[in-house]
Amino acid sequence: MSNQQLKWLFLMVLAVIWGSSFILIKRGLVGLTPIQLGAARITFSAVFLLIIGFGSLREIRHHQWKYIALTSLFGTFIPAFLFAIAQTQISSSISSILNSLTPLNTLLIGILAFGLTFKRAQLLGVIIGLIGTLLLIINGAISHPNQNYGYTVLVLIASLCYATNVNLIKKYLSDVKPLSITTGNFLVMLLPAAILLFSSGISAHFHEVKIQHSLFYVMILGVIGTGIANILFYKLIQLSAPVFATSVTYLIPVVAIGWGIYDGESLTAVQGLGASIILLGVYLSSKK
Repeated sequence: MSNQQLKWLFLMVLAVIWGSSFILIKRGLVGLTPIQLGAARITFSAVFLLIIGFGSLREIRHHQWKYIALTSLFGTFIPAFLFAIAQTQISSSISSILNSLTPLNTLLIGILAFGLTFKRAQLLGVIIGLIGTLLLIINGAISHPNQNYGYTVLVLIASLCYATNVNLIKKYLSDVKPLSITTGNFLVMLLPAAILLFSSGISAHFHEVKIQHSLFYVMILGVIGTGIANILFYKLIQLSAPVFATSVTYLIPVVAIGWGIYDGESLTAVQGLGASIILLGVYLSSKK
């Protein structure tokens, strides 16, 4: 299979995996706090990756470990907690739509911090994307007064973290195998995540069925939605451009909204318009 075919295959597989992650977060929050969920997600991912990829760590050269640490922080550690906290107040559908700003943020950070050049259409895309975001948030706050849309800021920060991560990998870790990067990331995160998880008091309630069910969903989220997906994503970054790789977030809301509707969530017409404006802005910002 050619690289061109592979990158589209990876894009579609990642859309399904990550589009399903928002409903898994929602299920995990039934029995866990956001901190417990984020820490458990990282811990499950780390154990799985160290089992299958420990030998690949020798591929990482000494001077590259600082970038491994940075990408672990921005690519997984911070977003894992931000998304969990945000979804205590906003729906999984809205969370996934706002996450689609990642390609736009990838462009912005690439321009500001990594010296990427841009065209007028891309700048227009940034402005349109921001208008769509404001429309989505304002209408959501009016239509769902029981949800605190101030928490959408956490999703936007997580999106900026993802964008920083992609640019770092493309610039500094393009010659490192995806399995090595991912395993190194989670080796760095395992100890702090485990400390957070077990200091949260989860062991005292482990016998509760609700906790066990939530941990099961988080295990799926950690192993497939984080561990395996990160390997595929880092390979996709190396096969393509950063903005193409993050364009998976165009497709994630389609899958996530489908799960949300199945789970009884609703999306207003104005929010649908806001989502469409965001995707238009992201499309324009991603043009070469």
